[in-house]
Amino acid sequence: MNVLLDNFSLYGKGLLGTVELTVYASLLALALGLLMAGFRVAPVASLRVFGTVWVTVLRNTPLTLLFFAVVLGLPRFGLVLPFQLFAVLALGCYTSAFICEAVRAGINTVPKGQGEAARSLGMTFPQALGDVVLPQAFRSVIPPIGSTLIALAKNSAIAGSFSVVELLGTYKTLNELGYSIVWSFVWIAVGYLLVTLTISALFNVLEKRWGVHR
Repeated sequence: MNVLLDNFSLYGKGLLGTVELTVYASLLALALGLLMAGFRVAPVASLRVFGTVWVTVLRNTPLTLLFFAVVLGLPRFGLVLPFQLFAVLALGCYTSAFICEAVRAGINTVPKGQGEAARSLGMTFPQALGDVVLPQAFRSVIPPIGSTLIALAKNSAIAGSFSVVELLGTYKTLNELGYSIVWSFVWIAVGYLLVTLTISALFNVLEKRWGVHR
């Protein structure tokens, strides 16, 4: 307990950094994931190609490599941001590819007749997708989206290697201060457990309320 009590503020800052990264990157991932899922099922061929390329490239790129591309590459084009924003961009864009595929799978569970009926009533594609198809698809994609965001929370540990304040990065300071590396990692693991269990509990509530009952 001495490792935690003596460095409570350090752990607190790290935990807060991880929570902030998780929340902001999750919001970005959900927004981009929904958009790309719409592109992938759109009647416009160019949008489908863009969505497919987005998903294919990001799903097959190591997250660490994407961090390097964002942190080191974007400043070369004049885009200079705080490291935390770079981390949010990398995490959010990477995770959006998995959110997209989860949402697209949910869209495919909705009978095609639903969308066709909406279009026959004069709805545009965005209206049919947003008002008819996605609300039905949402019920079946709650568990996979929850799992994806839990993975995002754990992936946020990579940000510590890029000068971002987050939970895993606290071990460097603790190691320099001479604390046991084993107990340092034990309390770091507890912190990640708190974050992931909170996300899991939230999505369990959503699933019980709106999920598909089998």
